[in-house]
Amino acid sequence: MSQSILSSVQPASSVDLLVREADGQYRAASADELLQQARQVLSNKVCRGTTMNSPQVVKDYLRLEIGLLEHEVFCVLFLDAQHRVIELKPMFRGTVSQTYVYPREVVKESLRLNAAAVIFAHNHPSGSAEQSRADELLTQTLKTTLTLVDVRVLDHFVVTASDVVSFAERGLI
Repeated sequence: MSQSILSSVQPASSVDLLVREADGQYRAASADELLQQARQVLSNKVCRGTTMNSPQVVKDYLRLEIGLLEHEVFCVLFLDAQHRVIELKPMFRGTVSQTYVYPREVVKESLRLNAAAVIFAHNHPSGSAEQSRADELLTQTLKTTLTLVDVRVLDHFVVTASDVVSFAERGLI
């Protein structure tokens, strides 16, 4: 089995990533191996206790985690008062075009984890990262509901394999 992924020493125009096999031989890494390694690198950047002060790290992490799924999933990134990660939790799974989200369950989990803030994320398997009117209404409902229990909503990301849209960057939060 492979031990590590290394960059070969070739001109930048033809760089391959290589996997070293147990016998010491090298071979080109597959796309799945590259994605797995990228997930591991980003997971180390977005692990429990990490301060979320870089929206780009969150975007990259979410794109790899949920951007390629063939069904919608709604995730919540629970944060403490200093915006350190408590947990990223996929809370609701849907079909290719919709997911039902229950605010009560988001509140319950926020209280259980003692979260002070949250970031929402869901994917669009269609490939379009544009938020829908339903996405906007859901975000406002969740924000209003969580405000009642002193949990701040920092952002909501719509994720595809190639793009991530931030509600906060668009002035929707």
